[in-house]
Amino acid sequence: MDTYTIVRPEHLNHHGYLFGGRLLQWVDEAAWLTAARDFAGYSLVTRAMDDIDFKTRIVNGSILRLHISPFKQGNTSITYVVEVFADEPGATEEKQVFSTKVTFVCVDDTGAKHTLPKKERLRSEE
Repeated sequence: MDTYTIVRPEHLNHHGYLFGGRLLQWVDEAAWLTAARDFAGYSLVTRAMDDIDFKTRIVNGSILRLHISPFKQGNTSITYVVEVFADEPGATEEKQVFSTKVTFVCVDDTGAKHTLPKKERLRSEE
């Protein structure tokens, strides 16, 4: 699944580039939206985010494309790969600026882990 957002002045840090925490918020939210659609009716919470490494600055006005795809499914968890691409103002093509894996765990009303149904094909693979 792909989702898009634009970097605006209120998203910038004191150096004038995208604040890393804002990017992590968008990544977590987009991955959760994908998981919620793949497992409608189940309660999913973020368990982990791997490899947080900000290698590239992201400038104001960039259009970000967050590409989310399933990586692996366990009994109570699902992991997605999130790749972030930036289309900077004036650029002729987008470039990859960030990637990570986000794992969600299915929980019941008490917060205890709950089994996820096995899916042969997830919406994010379509």
